[in-house]
Amino acid sequence: MSRIGKLPVNLPKNVTVTIGEDNVVSVKGPLGELSQAVDKDLSIEVAGNTLVLSRPSESKNHKSMHGLYRALLANMVTGVSEGYSKKLELVGVGYRAEAKGQQLEMSLGYSHEIIIELPEEVQVETKTERRSNPVITLKSIDKQLIGHVAAKIRSLRPPEPYKGKGIKFVGEKLRRKAGKSASV
Repeated sequence: MSRIGKLPVNLPKNVTVTIGEDNVVSVKGPLGELSQAVDKDLSIEVAGNTLVLSRPSESKNHKSMHGLYRALLANMVTGVSEGYSKKLELVGVGYRAEAKGQQLEMSLGYSHEIIIELPEEVQVETKTERRSNPVITLKSIDKQLIGHVAAKIRSLRPPEPYKGKGIKFVGEKLRRKAGKSASV
């Protein structure tokens, strides 16, 4: 039984949902518009200010699709109404980041600068203050895209377990290792 799929998606006042041909759902809000193709077996209804998905049978495939598409549609509604943001912190001596339009230029201890071209849907801000680590802030309405971009940036220099140097999410807890201990 899909508990997630049975929950209705509450629609804020400024969000509209349209269901097109081939079960393509478009969600439009103050921050933008997103669309998602939903499996043809599932039925979608907009009742008042809620969005309800229902499945035709209790088969394993229908149950998994039910929960998946309900979660995707809920993420779309949240994205166009509130938006998503991720913050990454650069920990290390000499690590820095600078945003130039849709390009993110980073110095991560390699022999060269790393330049990443970001998608148009993602806005980037960098903040560097004295005596603190540089912070990269990503903002977007698409939760899946912002997660992918943040993971790609983090993969350039993942945090290492001894000193904690690298790119980490703000608030992320790292498992640290003790390292070598001096023999007496």
